[in-house]
Amino acid sequence: MRLSYLAYKNMVSKPLNLLLSLLLLLLSVSLVTFVLQLSKQLGGQLNKNIAPFDMVVGAKGSPLQLVLASVLHVDVPTGNIKLKEVATLQKHPFIQTAIPVSYGDNYKGYRILGTEVGYLDQYNAQLVDGKLYEKPFEVIAGSTVAQKLGLKVGDNFISSHGLASSSNEAHEEHPFILKGILKSTGTVVDQLLITPLESIWEAHDHGEDEHHEEDDDHTEEAEVLKEHDAEKEITSLLIKFKSPLGMVQLPRFINENTSMQAALPGFEVQRLMGLLGSGVQTVNGIALVILLVSGLSIFISLLKTIRERRQELALLRIYGLRTGQLLWLALLEGFFLAIIGFLSGWLVGRLGIWGLSHYTQNSYGYGLQVPGPDKMELLLLAFTLAIALMATLLASRSIFKLNVAKTLSDA
Repeated sequence: MRLSYLAYKNMVSKPLNLLLSLLLLLLSVSLVTFVLQLSKQLGGQLNKNIAPFDMVVGAKGSPLQLVLASVLHVDVPTGNIKLKEVATLQKHPFIQTAIPVSYGDNYKGYRILGTEVGYLDQYNAQLVDGKLYEKPFEVIAGSTVAQKLGLKVGDNFISSHGLASSSNEAHEEHPFILKGILKSTGTVVDQLLITPLESIWEAHDHGEDEHHEEDDDHTEEAEVLKEHDAEKEITSLLIKFKSPLGMVQLPRFINENTSMQAALPGFEVQRLMGLLGSGVQTVNGIALVILLVSGLSIFISLLKTIRERRQELALLRIYGLRTGQLLWLALLEGFFLAIIGFLSGWLVGRLGIWGLSHYTQNSYGYGLQVPGPDKMELLLLAFTLAIALMATLLASRSIFKLNVAKTLSDA
C-alpha cells in the first residue's frame, strides 16, 4: 500500500478535524494573499497614474481631494479656478509643462475631460482608430470607455451634467461626435472621454451665447467676449517641473500668496498609502495569528490521530515499515493539509480580488488584475509548509518511542 494513499485515508477519516484545520488555513492564507495583492496593485496603479505630474493647482480645499479628482478622477473637484490666475504659472521658468483640465459632465457615468492634446502625450496615449479632435464637441474615447459602451468612430452622444451617471440634466443642444479611440494605456486615460476645453466652456455657457446673438453692437460684443474669456474657469492645472527648485518653492508660494492651492500628487499618495499601510499590517498580523492557530490545530489533530492509532502503527511496523516510514506517513498527512489549505485560501483570495475588481470597475472605473502566484505568496507557501512540518514533528514524537510488543499486548 502506498504511504501517500494511506496518509490521505488517515486525513479524511476524521472529517471534523480536517474541516477545522482547513478552514483556519483557508482564512489566514486568503486574508494575507488578498491584502498583499490589493496593496500591491493599488500602490502600482496610483504611482503609474500620478507619474506624469509633479504638482496640481486648483481651488482651496483638501489637497488629497484635489489630487484624487484632478489626477486620478475618482472624487469630486474642490471647485474651479480662473484661467487668468494660472496664466503666469504656465510661463514660469521652473515649469516644463502646465496642462489645464476642466470637467463637469459625463456620458453614462464616464467623465468627459476638457484638456489639451498634450495631456495624452503625458501618458503616451496613441490612437488605435480615427484621429484627434480639432474643434469643440469632438471627442476621443479611452479604450475601456469605448469597449464598455460599444462606441465607434463617428458615433454621436449627448452628455449629462455632473459626474454621476444618475444625472437627468442633458446638454441636448451640444451633441458630441467621437473622432478617435485610444489604445489601452493601463492608466486613467482608458476611463475618460477627452475633448477640447472649449467644449466644456460652451456646454455650460448658454446665457452668454443667447446674449451675443441678440447684441447688434459689434464693438460692445467684442468687449463682452474679451471680458468673458478672462472669466473662463478650469478645474485644475497639472504641472511637470523643469527644475527641482519648483518643487521646493512653488507649492508654498501658491498656498500662501494666492486664492488657489497646490498639491503634490507623490506626497498625497504616499500619505494615503501610509494610512492604508497601517490597516494592511493589522490585517496581516491577524492572519499570521490565525495561521499559527491553524498550525496548532494540525498539531492537535495529528497528535490525537497518532495516539488513537498506536495499534495500527504497531501492526505496520510488524509488516515491515520502519520508524522513518511511519514518520513520513505523518509528515505526508501534515503536508496534505497544508497544501490543500493553502491552495483553497489562495483561490478564495483571488476570488476576493476578482469581486472587488468588478466593484471598483463599476464604481470608480478602475479594475484590478487577477494574477498568478507571486514571490511573496510562494514565500507564504513555504512558511505554511514549515509550520505544518513543525506541528507534525512535535505531534509525531511518540512514534520514536513506540513499543510494538507492549502496544499489541495491551490491545
